[in-house]
Amino acid sequence: MPSGRFTVAVAGRSWHRNRVAAPTDGAGAPTVTTGIAAAVTVALVAVSPGYGYHRDELYFLQAGRHLAWGFSDQPPLTPLLARVADELFGDSLVGLRAASAVAAGLIVLLSGLIAREFGGDRAAQALAAGCMAVSSYLLAVGHTLSTSTFDLLVWAGLSWVVVRALRDGGRSWLAVGLVAGVGLEVKTLPALLLAGLLVGVLVAGPRAVLLGPWPWLAGGIAVLLWAPNLIWQATNGWPLVALSGEIAAGGSTSSQPRWLFLPYQLVLVSPLLVPVWAAGLWRLARDPGLRRYRAFAPAYAVLAAVFIAAGGKPYYLAGLYPVLLAAGAEPTLRWVRRGRARVRAFVLAAALAVSAAVNATLMLPLVPVHALASTPVVAVYPDAGETVGWPEFAHTVATVYHGLPAPGAVLLTRNYGEAGALDRFGPALGLPPAFSGHNSYADWGPPPETPSTVIAVGYRRAELQRWFTTVDEAARIDNGLGLRNSEQGKSVWICRGRLAPWTDLWPQLRHVG
Repeated sequence: MPSGRFTVAVAGRSWHRNRVAAPTDGAGAPTVTTGIAAAVTVALVAVSPGYGYHRDELYFLQAGRHLAWGFSDQPPLTPLLARVADELFGDSLVGLRAASAVAAGLIVLLSGLIAREFGGDRAAQALAAGCMAVSSYLLAVGHTLSTSTFDLLVWAGLSWVVVRALRDGGRSWLAVGLVAGVGLEVKTLPALLLAGLLVGVLVAGPRAVLLGPWPWLAGGIAVLLWAPNLIWQATNGWPLVALSGEIAAGGSTSSQPRWLFLPYQLVLVSPLLVPVWAAGLWRLARDPGLRRYRAFAPAYAVLAAVFIAAGGKPYYLAGLYPVLLAAGAEPTLRWVRRGRARVRAFVLAAALAVSAAVNATLMLPLVPVHALASTPVVAVYPDAGETVGWPEFAHTVATVYHGLPAPGAVLLTRNYGEAGALDRFGPALGLPPAFSGHNSYADWGPPPETPSTVIAVGYRRAELQRWFTTVDEAARIDNGLGLRNSEQGKSVWICRGRLAPWTDLWPQLRHVG
């Protein structure tokens, strides 16, 4: 691996460090790596019409109609993208999800580019990109509009620009601030990545970079770009803090027990490809040629510990796998090239092919929807079940609504997915806007005082009896597929005799999670 010498002048002293030089055949983005990235984007666009809207997408579409500098559960960028897609493409799943497909392709490309920064040749860059392309997490978040898709892109982009800044120093740190600032308008997790890398630099070096002004100026740029959302959070009582507490307590559908956090890491890419990223973690920690980038190794350990202690979701660590795969690609190929090279090449190719086949089947809408209930797909990947049955859900509520003896009723739902479905499909069915106390939907209430009748979905009878004198079951949700998901079998209630004004009840109905 070619190497050179460079000098950084800090506070009147010169600090000498070895740096890794990218191979001369790696200039630009190699054709194979670019082709893999493009293939991922094309494949995700092709499958995007499968099944239907995810509950989060229905929520983002409505949040996009209430644009603000923040929401109780997220910064503003993803709802803004939903609004743009809705304006450009209307009721189109392909249009709504196109940005996520492009983001997934960029994540694959960045994995290859980071491998290049680590001195990997074209084969190593292609391997890093290929491993990322078949990863279960990328496929899961890449085919729907999700904050996690863009958060993964931000982590991959931040890793790339941090690696370049550690190599080049100076003004290259400004790109770190820019990427971080934009990323913090998607999720707040990039702030933890930067904090983890700061700890990593303090532990493993190069500490000299912190003596110069550029990393701190980058931090200032990030905070400046993040400021609108920070101000919104401050003026709205820091709802993110309450949401984090709910997630830590298991109040999210994707929360997992703390003990599952580390085992979960084995499936975020693929169990068969764990040796690749594990080799990358080891290489970052031990290889003298990557000493300048060693901060990523302790950052991984620090962030894992923080997320476990805080009750974070296991996939919060997924953003570091592009850099780990990039670092692990070269030692993996060294392993392939020595000994029985043909056999080892076959093993590696088989691991990639099997990972691609299994992960695509489980994470993408490839199984026919009518057969979904008879497969283990939803048991392994519950979000697949959250993308079916929403039109039927809205039709059931509409049937109850139009069957009322007197016209008019307030539609009240337990969660934002139910409310989003009614707001998406309801206008064509003659339904009024829906209300919910869940997350930012709570900010768009309370309902009007009239009409007095309420059609409620997602609640238990005992809950509703705290607020109404009469609660009668009118129907049950059935997606028509026999598929068990979060809505299947829920009751649709007709509630009358509200016991207090909505302004008094609304604080009791508000909840985050």
